[in-house]
Amino acid sequence: MNTAPTAGRSATALAEPPAPAGLMAGRKGLVVGVVNQRSIAWGIARRLADEGAELGFTYRSVSAGKWLERALPRLPGDPYLGACDALSDGDMERVCAEFAERHGQIDFIVHAVAHADKDELAGGLAATSRAGFTHAMESSVYSLIGLAGAARPHLAPHASVLSLSYLGAERVCHGYNVLGVAKAALESAARYLAAELGPAGTRVNVLSAGPMRTLATFGLPNFTTSMSQRAQRSPLARPITADDVAGTALYLLSDLSSGVTGETVYVDAGYHIMGTWPSEDSHE
Repeated sequence: MNTAPTAGRSATALAEPPAPAGLMAGRKGLVVGVVNQRSIAWGIARRLADEGAELGFTYRSVSAGKWLERALPRLPGDPYLGACDALSDGDMERVCAEFAERHGQIDFIVHAVAHADKDELAGGLAATSRAGFTHAMESSVYSLIGLAGAARPHLAPHASVLSLSYLGAERVCHGYNVLGVAKAALESAARYLAAELGPAGTRVNVLSAGPMRTLATFGLPNFTTSMSQRAQRSPLARPITADDVAGTALYLLSDLSSGVTGETVYVDAGYHIMGTWPSEDSHE
């Protein structure tokens, strides 16, 4: 049997074909709100990097900045890192301008900023102080509005903005209190931004993830029990993973969702669709 190469066939033709480019190849974007390895935004960032995205990160606290400095070498390329207080218009304008100067434009943004004082959460909604309410709304809602405004001059055609929410925006979740009110306002703000930025081609969506272990959830009462109960009561009967959330974020930030804007997409194993459960002792 003749095993010699076919005449005229070059070495290049015999080489392995190049690996396909990722869904985010050539896209450059900012991830705002990563605190540590448990952050939902960090899981999203890693998935985006795996798909070829060039990333930039911002941080507010010194501890988050130090953690990111150690973590970013795990990602490909040379990710941008900048200090940014999401409550400072000047900071947001600066990091958007710096990132755009470095990369030419901003193709996508992941907004993962929300905060309320633990004492305000523990006291219930009726006991929320004016200062506590203002802080929660500025941190969780205006941070998205301000970031969109700061990034707007630098947004590429067909850019995508993604924010993160929770079921507490739509239903009463024990202990979520003023954050639930803030998340409801966040989802409304995203719809208004989608309408306002849409004519330029920018899409704005929200991902509402099921309960996951993050730094933000440590202060919520009975969180571990609640997470287990929701996993059992959801249609898929399982907890949500970081991969579940990251995969949906990839969809919403890539061209796969080119016709989707102004939406809140739930990634909670279907828990949010349930109104009653089969047995009396299995409902909230």
